[in-house]
Amino acid sequence: MFETAVRDRICQVSREGARWLSTAWDGGYRESDAVYNVAVPTGFERTDLDAYREERLADAGFPVGPTLLTGVDMAHARCARSGPVSALATAGLSNPAVLPMDGRVATGREAAPDTAAEDWRPGTVNVVVGVDRALDDGALATLLATAVEAKAATLLDAAGVPGTTSDAAIVGCVPEAERAPFAGSATEVGAATRACVRDAVRASLAARYDEEAVPTVEEAAHGVVTDRQTDVGKP
Repeated sequence: MFETAVRDRICQVSREGARWLSTAWDGGYRESDAVYNVAVPTGFERTDLDAYREERLADAGFPVGPTLLTGVDMAHARCARSGPVSALATAGLSNPAVLPMDGRVATGREAAPDTAAEDWRPGTVNVVVGVDRALDDGALATLLATAVEAKAATLLDAAGVPGTTSDAAIVGCVPEAERAPFAGSATEVGAATRACVRDAVRASLAARYDEEAVPTVEEAAHGVVTDRQTDVGKP
C-alpha cells in the first residue's frame, strides 16, 4: 500500500520499489521509493528547481525523488483510497486556464496576483496516484491520462475550468505486484483512479476554501484564456 507522510510543508507518497510517470519539470518514467508534493512560499521565483528540491527534501530529512511544486499548503492536502488505488491532491484556483467552447474570444488574464491581498489564494492542482498493480509503460501512461481526465472533470464541475496554468501529476505502480494490463476508465484500476482523484480534489478544494464558494474565473487574480482560432479540415 502507498503511504503518506507530511513534514515541513512537504507531503511524501512512498512505496518501496515503485515506478512512476511524472509531468513535472524533470518528468518522465522514474524508479523511486518515494515522490513528493512540496509547498513553496508566496512570491517563489527560484528557477534552479533541482537544487531547490534537494535543499527542501534534505532539510525535511527525505531522500530525493520525483517532486511536484505548489503554492497550496499541505494543510489542504487530501487523500482518497479505493481498491488498489490511492490518490493525493492539493488544489488552488487562483490561476485558471480557461478553454472556451463556443468560439467567443475572451480576454486573457496576464497580471500577477497581488500577494499582499488578504484574499489571495495560491493556485495549482497537483495529483499523485499510486496503484498496487504492475503496469507496463503504456498502461502507466494511460493511468496518467485517466487521472488528468478525472481532475479536469472535477474542476469543470466545481469551477467551470479544466485546470490551472501550472497543474501537474505523478502516477505510480508496483512492478512486483499483480499485473494489470490496462488502466482506462472501464478497468478496475481506471474506475478506482477516477473516483479517488475526484474525491481527493473535491476534498482539497473544500479544505482550501473552507465554507466559501470556490472562486469563479472572473474573481481570479491571473491565468489564461485560450482564445486562438484554428483551421479545421479533413485529414
